[in-house]
Amino acid sequence: MSTTAAATPASYRVPLLATAAIVLGALTIGVIFGANTGLLMIVGGLLGMVLYHAAFGFTSAWRVFITERRGRGLRAQMVMLAIAVVLFFPALGAGTLFGTPVSGFVSPIGISVLVGAFLFGIGMQLGGGCASGTLFTAGGGNARMLITLVFFIIGSVIGSAHFAWWQRLPAFEPISLIDIAGTTGGIAISLVLFVAIAVFTLVMEKRRHGQLEQVPLVEKPAALRWLSGPWPLLAGAVALALLNFATLALAGRPWGITSAFALWGAKVYELFGGSVTGWGYWQAPGNAAALEASVWSDITTVMNVGIMLGALMAAHLAGRFAPNFRIPLRSVVAAIIGGLMLGYGARLAFGCNIGAYFSGIASGSLHGWVWLVAAFAGNIVGVKLRPLFFTGEAGRQPTAKTC
Repeated sequence: MSTTAAATPASYRVPLLATAAIVLGALTIGVIFGANTGLLMIVGGLLGMVLYHAAFGFTSAWRVFITERRGRGLRAQMVMLAIAVVLFFPALGAGTLFGTPVSGFVSPIGISVLVGAFLFGIGMQLGGGCASGTLFTAGGGNARMLITLVFFIIGSVIGSAHFAWWQRLPAFEPISLIDIAGTTGGIAISLVLFVAIAVFTLVMEKRRHGQLEQVPLVEKPAALRWLSGPWPLLAGAVALALLNFATLALAGRPWGITSAFALWGAKVYELFGGSVTGWGYWQAPGNAAALEASVWSDITTVMNVGIMLGALMAAHLAGRFAPNFRIPLRSVVAAIIGGLMLGYGARLAFGCNIGAYFSGIASGSLHGWVWLVAAFAGNIVGVKLRPLFFTGEAGRQPTAKTC
């Protein structure tokens, strides 16, 4: 699309409406449920815009490294994690941020995490996205990802039904790097691990290709590029780390996504006469309170809606909002299977690529590192399974760069 076409008044109509929805939603929620909850919708909108314009996909970055040994996406993730750790650890070590009590996502390490993260990893490749990828691509107009999202929600409900059984299996208590090594020591250990992973990707990429992948050139004026994309991948990494820190400051805990999917599905299930209150997952005080309260009081829900609206705005600004409902049957089947595995795996593993991997590692949780290893192994299996469902080179989808 030409620059002129992208700048027509009609191209700004939906972005303005999406912006208005985010702002009005934030004001309404802020008045009813508190200012911080309202502000989190704006943070969600910014996350959606960053994810879309930077095409910051965890799934595609891992797939490209597995199949082609290209590591630019993985290195961007290490930059994101490094910035997050430097910001998060001092606040979590002190227990307060700007006068607000804060805590991280530090979870047990056990069989449920290993199985759940492995299933989630397979689901990433079959479903076509992770938790954040599903939200921003669905919000950006990818019709297939709406199917993944629906079954992601269904899988989350099933996972919450089985959650108590999985938690009875052997597991270690939660372990935090901040507790065992201190703030400075935890940061140092984390940074060494990030550098080691980045160096590993460099070595593997040069061994396969002889040189590193060049950053694509974008022939757009700077102002237009920041408005309509695409953004540099590293800019996306920095922005995601800063917005997660903003979430910590406003919510008192890091960014998460998938707990809202379980909540949405449970509320719909009860709307049709079912009952989830007897399930162990919904007997935990926080989950029980969320189930009883308005869905709009749930900060994860508010942020998820903001992400989808932000992605919708970004897709229209980029001139790329063009839903295609002619989806091959095998691709639909993959979306269903992948969505179920994503939802079920996230419940078992105490989170997804955001709540367990990004925010878990940013919280100093060793569970986040275990999740990374198990989910990456699942991605390797998922990549092997993709040719059964998708046609083209290495079973790749046309929308792979945004998944």
